[in-house]
Amino acid sequence: MFDYSGFFADRMDSLRKTGQYRTFVEIERLAGRFPRALHHRPSGPREVTVWCSNDHLGMGQHPAVLAAMRATLDASGAAAGGSRNISGTTPHHVALEREMADLHGKERALSFITGYAANDAALYVLGRTLPDCAFFSDRLNHASMILAMRASGAERHVFAHNDPADLDRRLSTVRRGRPKVVAFESVYSMDGDMAPMADLCAVAERHDALVYVDEAHTVGMYGPQGAGLAAQLGVADGVTVLMGTFAKGFGTAGGYLAGPDPVIDAVRSLAPAFIFTLSMPPALAAGALASVRHLRAGDTERELLHERAGLLKSLLRRSGIPLVSDESHIVPVLVGDVDKCRRLAGILLDRHALYAQPINFPSVARGSERLRINPSPVHRPEDVHHFADVLDRTWDELGLPRTPAPAYAEPA
Repeated sequence: MFDYSGFFADRMDSLRKTGQYRTFVEIERLAGRFPRALHHRPSGPREVTVWCSNDHLGMGQHPAVLAAMRATLDASGAAAGGSRNISGTTPHHVALEREMADLHGKERALSFITGYAANDAALYVLGRTLPDCAFFSDRLNHASMILAMRASGAERHVFAHNDPADLDRRLSTVRRGRPKVVAFESVYSMDGDMAPMADLCAVAERHDALVYVDEAHTVGMYGPQGAGLAAQLGVADGVTVLMGTFAKGFGTAGGYLAGPDPVIDAVRSLAPAFIFTLSMPPALAAGALASVRHLRAGDTERELLHERAGLLKSLLRRSGIPLVSDESHIVPVLVGDVDKCRRLAGILLDRHALYAQPINFPSVARGSERLRINPSPVHRPEDVHHFADVLDRTWDELGLPRTPAPAYAEPA
């Protein structure tokens, strides 16, 4: 008889030995006080400062968002009651989708319960439905994109990360007139680097390819009214279908697509990841809508986000602490050793009440282990200075290598 439990126990032991086993830190956010949170430990809860949240603008605790969710929860209950086809389409979903289409200047938008589901639905339908479709996928695309393209059964070409010339070469190997989809992200969440969107879109246009862009880490945080990096760079019209999430810049949960009406309608009608899953709870849709409308009305949160991220990056560069990239609001601190990365995160949390989750393989390549730091508007300047100082001292304690510090003005 096969020992199923023993097999998986051995597999988990092998993950522990290679440093790939994932552990959870039990964190309770404190609304109105975030980034302060309670770390629940066997010895009892302790207040910590969170430095790795994807709630990049602090909108998860904004009064307008909470008020919209409370009002809708009281009016409509906890859930939509089914899939979008079966009782799950409410006025809140309709209003949210109209808002997202307007924000991005697209004909139609469609909301999902997660951003993962949005990528899965769209790329599966494109690959499955377009005749003899060929995908051209950036090497560092998110797992949700890669797995959806594979599941579609369509031919897939992987181009070098952020390399328009390699994309052009690979597109040139496919006959003209054949349906092609170029898929990439605008900001890559683990490295924090930005795609050369104008160049990639121009290459795709020359080859008559549909452009699919995951803007999960840019909507709300970049561009006019938070419309994303494509809008900021003036290339939004070159993006056929945009995927965004409400879970990061907008501080709630869920995902969405925006694009041409027939394409979005096809996803709505054909995608298993849309048809056979639960609708977003009405209160969640209402909270997301309140967040989007607030961020469209002013730039305060966006300006503070980039100010805090800029301050942290300047302090770390001055200390010679290596960064994977310094292009975006995401600050990935390169450790390069799985054990020391875990030890670094442990010291920050246990001694200094600073929570930054270590990122290891398979999320990043072996030898590029890191802390992904996400400063936000709710981190005060003194918080940023304190974190940088503690990280600097702990870096020395662990004997981690430094990079030469460039000459520049003293940060504020």
